[in-house]
Amino acid sequence: MNFAYREAILFTSNVGGDSYDIWLYQPITGQTIKLTQDLGEEFSIPYWSPDVRNFAFIGKKNIVYVFNLNSRAWAQIDQIDPYTLLSWSPDSLYLSYVKNGRIVIYNINSHASGSIVQQGATDVQWFPSGEALLFAAPDEAGNTQLYKINRDGMNKQQLTQNTEGPLHNVRISPNGEFALYTSPGASISLITTVNLTTGASHQLNGGPQAKNYYPEWSPDSSLIAYSATDFVDNQYVSLIQTDSPVGGQQKTWAVSTCFSTPLSWSPDGNRIAYLSGCNNQEQATEIWIIDVRNPNNPIKIVEARWITALRWSPRVHDVHPYGLYLNQVYKVSFYYPRSWHKVTEERFEGADGFFQISAISSEEGIHEVCRAEAFHMLKPYGANPRIFPAFIQAQEACFIFPSEDQPVEMRNQAALIVKYPAPVLIQGNPYSYFILWADQNHLISLGKTLTFI
Repeated sequence: MNFAYREAILFTSNVGGDSYDIWLYQPITGQTIKLTQDLGEEFSIPYWSPDVRNFAFIGKKNIVYVFNLNSRAWAQIDQIDPYTLLSWSPDSLYLSYVKNGRIVIYNINSHASGSIVQQGATDVQWFPSGEALLFAAPDEAGNTQLYKINRDGMNKQQLTQNTEGPLHNVRISPNGEFALYTSPGASISLITTVNLTTGASHQLNGGPQAKNYYPEWSPDSSLIAYSATDFVDNQYVSLIQTDSPVGGQQKTWAVSTCFSTPLSWSPDGNRIAYLSGCNNQEQATEIWIIDVRNPNNPIKIVEARWITALRWSPRVHDVHPYGLYLNQVYKVSFYYPRSWHKVTEERFEGADGFFQISAISSEEGIHEVCRAEAFHMLKPYGANPRIFPAFIQAQEACFIFPSEDQPVEMRNQAALIVKYPAPVLIQGNPYSYFILWADQNHLISLGKTLTFI
C-alpha cells in the first residue's frame, strides 16, 4: 500500500523561540505539527522522498537525517557541508549528495553506500529514469559545466559549453528534459535554462533588479517560479514570478515583504507557497499561498517566529492515493483514503467507507474495556461480535468486528481500541484508551498505520 500525504508542507522554523526543527502543515486539517526535536538548524531544508514516506535534511552538527513520517523514526546518514543539495532516487530507495569530491549514493534501507569520484562536483540530482545523475563540476579551464553520468560511474557526458564562470542552484526539470541554474553570483543572479539534449540555453528576463533567487520547476516542467527582488517605497520586497523554460511568458503573481524567499509548487501545479512577514529585513514569519487560477487572493496559512525553508509534498502517481490524518487533541495520526471527505474534525466519510475517532476514560484493563464496547447494551456490533487481541505501536489493543445481525444503519462498523502510552488530557480529563470506529473493510488498514504523536 503506497500512502501519500495530501499536499502537506514541510517547513523549518523555531516556533516559540526553540531550536530550529522541521514542522508539517496539513491543509486538510489546517494543523501544524512539530516532527523533529532539537535536530534542525537555521539552514535545514527538508527534501521529500518521491513516495512521500520520508524526508531528509541536514541538521545539527551538519548531520544528514532521514525521517520516516509513518513511524516517526529517524536515522543519521552522514555528516556533510550544511548547504549541500540532497536528491532522492525516483524509487525513493537512494539518497544522493556530494562529499569530499565524491558523489555518494546511499541506500536508506540497507544503509550501504557507494560513491563516484568527481572532484568539485555540486548539485547532484537523479534523472527521472533512475539510471543516471546530473551534476555540476569545473572543466579543465575552471568553468562550471553540467554533466550526466550513469549511476555506476560510467558514461560521463558533458552537457554544456559554459564560459561564464560558476553555476549555482542547478535544478533538473521533473521530466528530465531541462536544467536551470543561476549565475554569476548573489548580488547579480540571473536564471538560465538548458535543454539537456541539444545544449541550447535561454536566459530568463527575471526581475527589475537582476536579483532572482530560489528557482523551482513546476511539477509538469512547464513553468519556473522564482523570487525576484525589487525596491519599492524605500523597502526591499520580493516579487513571486513565473516564466516558461524558454522565457517570454513572465508573470508576477504576488509580493512578499522579504528581500527574497524560497518557493514551492503544490503537487497539482496550481499554487505556489512562499515566505513573507519580514520586518526590517529580518527573517520570514509567515507562509503564504497564491493560487495561479485566482491570483487576487493570496492566503496566509502559517505564522511562526522564524521560518527559513518550506517544501510542498511532490506529486505522487498512485492508483490508490492515501492522505494523512492528524489529530493533535487525540494525539494520533494514520492514513486514510483521500477520496473521503471531512464531516467533523473526528469523522471522515466516503462512498466506500468511513472512520470516526474518540477516547475512552477507564481504569479497567484492555480486556474489560473491549468487552464493554463490543457488548454495549444497544448492540452496535450485533448480538455476537468478535474480539481479537492485538498490539498496535507496542500498546495493548483489540479489534472488534460485527456479527451478521448488526443493524444495517451501522454501515458495517467495526472498532479498534488501543491503550495510550500515557493518558491523554482532553478538555482537562485523562483518557487511557483511544478508539477508532470504521467500516470493517478498512479498519485493519487504518489501524496498521496508527501512530501516537
